[in-house]
Amino acid sequence: MTEPRRFLPPWARGLSARLLLLTMVFVMVSEILIYLPSIARFRHSYLEVRLSNAHLAILALDSTTASTVDTLLTQRLLDHAEASAIVVRSPGHGTIMLMHDQVPQPDVTVDLRAMSWYVEIGEALRTLAADEGRILRVIGESPKAPGVTVEVLMRESALRRAMIGYSQRILALSIVISLLTAGLVYLSLHYLMVRPMRRLTESMVAFRADPDNPGSAIGPSRRGDEIGVATRELAEMQSGLVQALRQKAHLAALGEAVGKINHDLRNILSTARLVSDRLTASADPYVRKTAPTLLDAIDKAVDLCSRTLEFTREEPPAPRRTRFGLRDLIEEVIAGLAPAAIGVRWLNDIDPALQISADRDQLYRAISNLARNAMEAGAGRIAFKAARTAERVGMIVGDDGPGIPAAAREHLFQPFAGSTRRGGTGLGLPIAREVLRAHGGDVTLQESGPGGTRFRIELPDDQPALRGDGQDLSRRAIS
Repeated sequence: MTEPRRFLPPWARGLSARLLLLTMVFVMVSEILIYLPSIARFRHSYLEVRLSNAHLAILALDSTTASTVDTLLTQRLLDHAEASAIVVRSPGHGTIMLMHDQVPQPDVTVDLRAMSWYVEIGEALRTLAADEGRILRVIGESPKAPGVTVEVLMRESALRRAMIGYSQRILALSIVISLLTAGLVYLSLHYLMVRPMRRLTESMVAFRADPDNPGSAIGPSRRGDEIGVATRELAEMQSGLVQALRQKAHLAALGEAVGKINHDLRNILSTARLVSDRLTASADPYVRKTAPTLLDAIDKAVDLCSRTLEFTREEPPAPRRTRFGLRDLIEEVIAGLAPAAIGVRWLNDIDPALQISADRDQLYRAISNLARNAMEAGAGRIAFKAARTAERVGMIVGDDGPGIPAAAREHLFQPFAGSTRRGGTGLGLPIAREVLRAHGGDVTLQESGPGGTRFRIELPDDQPALRGDGQDLSRRAIS
């Protein structure tokens, strides 16, 4: 039963909506960071204007010729300065004061002459959070006359209302900038990133649902950035998967066809083998001479059918691990191949104390395939070395044969493609790799040339190292 297709998320839950929201949030955060020093500066400027107005009121008072100032004029000057009391101290002129008969007591004193920027930010926030009835005592130099100190007693309510109005304007402007910036960034990134990513995602979903349909594969891209590279790589990967699936389908069909004809073909070959055996007892010397060649050809045909059927039909069984000596297994491999290996010298240079946990039959099959390939390639000497490193066991299977041709190395572990001899099936090495990978290990070609070939086998083994296991496998295995 196939899994249901995973559809793309709706817009509100997709990458586009998140991108738009995050852009707006980040812009608003930036505006807040800008707002704090801005509102502090606004408050500072507002108080400086009040000091300047208070100084002008005192100058107007100082220019009058009357010996006394009536209550109406005092009120008008204080209202113009938005103050309850004004005190001006200037060098050489003394102190001039302008105030009502009843002056309220100040709640907070603000000295603009010695106030750092972070203190001004804190004072601005406290002004926004304060009550309407606070009285401020503001001290600072006159903006129009350096050296003249002006002191003003004023209500904070007017300052607070001005700061709130300024904050509202900043908030409205921030929202407009946020929406405009988020919209532009969203549109840019949507066309540059989100749409191509959705195209990649849609292609993956469609290809997963129907990999045999050529229309579900994505087309190549001409973009030179990372998304273009990802698109081209995806297109190549999908093309390779389609070819691999077709090849797997052909191999499956081949295995099914071979399975159907294998029984009858083996019966035919068995009959031919029985008839050929009688030819060896023929009185004709020419028949007796050619009979072994015929028997060998029939045996090869039977072996080809069996190995092809075995590879195309059988899945590698799960390893049934037991613990055994690796040297003893190699002796069994040598004993099984020795009758057919006339003139081949064997070297089993593995420590008898070295043991390994693996499926003995499967590992026998993999090592036997490697040794048989070396034997059939014309090697006169085949050697085995092994050592344990950390939690793995490494083994070298080396020979002194003519080496593997360069053209065959590219497809060495591919079924039916890596054979280096005429009439070979090309299944020995793929079967060996399949067995070793089922164990969690691998087999690789370490070296091949006119002086011989070396394959390295790696197998996991979590047993502690035994004395004598740490041999140097970098030495030639046939030295």
